Amino acid sequence: MKRQGSLVVRVVKGFGMFWWDFLVGDTPEIFVAVLAIIGIIALLSVSGHFNVAAAIVLPVLGVSTLGASLWRAKRAAGK
Repeated sequence: MKRQGSLVVRVVKGFGMFWWDFLVGDTPEIFVAVLAIIGIIALLSVSGHFNVAAAIVLPVLGVSTLGASLWRAKRAAGK
């Protein structure tokens, strides 16, 4: 009989797989875009007084990311 991994290894692997599926899911490009957007907003907020610019850039980048993802999905579906 083949020995399965220890309980700790299986729990850690399951925990990691859950978070990977939850955060990345089917569209890893959205995950990467969200990380980039958070980084850009953080840099704008930290460097000087660009909080207003950060407040404007956040929704613009978010909507453009979702639009690009929708365009890519429609193109992949052949519609």
